[in-house]
Amino acid sequence: MLFHGSYTALLTPFKDNKVDFDAYRKLIDFQIENGTNGLVPVGTTGESPTLSHDEHKKLVEVCIDQSNGRVPVIAGAGSNSTNEAIDFVRHGCSAGADGLLVVTPYYNKPTQSGLMAHYNELIKNSSKPIIIYDIPGRSVIKMNDSTMAKLAENDLIVGVKDATADLARPTRLQNLIGEDFIQLSGEDGTAFAYLAAGGHGCISVTSNIAPKLLSRMHNAWKQGDISTAQEINKKLMPLHDALFYETSPGPLKYAASLLGLCSSEARLPIVEIEEVSKSNVKDALEKAGLL
Repeated sequence: MLFHGSYTALLTPFKDNKVDFDAYRKLIDFQIENGTNGLVPVGTTGESPTLSHDEHKKLVEVCIDQSNGRVPVIAGAGSNSTNEAIDFVRHGCSAGADGLLVVTPYYNKPTQSGLMAHYNELIKNSSKPIIIYDIPGRSVIKMNDSTMAKLAENDLIVGVKDATADLARPTRLQNLIGEDFIQLSGEDGTAFAYLAAGGHGCISVTSNIAPKLLSRMHNAWKQGDISTAQEINKKLMPLHDALFYETSPGPLKYAASLLGLCSSEARLPIVEIEEVSKSNVKDALEKAGLL
């Protein structure tokens, strides 16, 4: 299968409100050295809404350069403006990404017909496979299964990053679209159960700081070692929860700073997390054996 296992939704390190590319390159190496199956730059976790277009494109280019073919790169290429998304899609293709992650247009609240029209325009401008990113909690609208099935009739629409936490959905989509349609969870807390329902992997927030454990969990599942996968999931559950005590990636940035991966700095309107959240994150890192 083209994309499967543990993929990291890469955070974007900042220093004095500028992208810290040195920390970013080190983070990419840390991910690959610890077994991550693939990388996803400039998604929600990468604070894409507050990046300039130049920053967005440079982050994709640097990720592709630093990973140097060691793992697949699925470049974030979404926008609530179809014209902007086309620009990001064209850039991701020309930069050499292995695939593109395209979120449903947030804020605009398009109809299902609007979603069809949006993705069909992107298909026309892409030479790389596209993963639909369905995250109603941030984009407000949800893509219907029937809409997804219709889009999947095109060979370039190869899968979904599903952040709905609907654990019946992988099985429904298998029945509707087929088992070759790639289903990646976008929600760490239910990612293990998502695998059991027919999913193929996860685009993970937690794997920024626990890449080895999560790649081990997915590999154990694939090899049929269910008890090992269950134990890792159990060990990481407090951390999955702690990273969403406040709006992501605030808690993640703090966790990454404790591990020396980058500063805790995020871009407004994401602010430094509260002391109680810091305590929760630190406790969860300790329970997971990461601190």
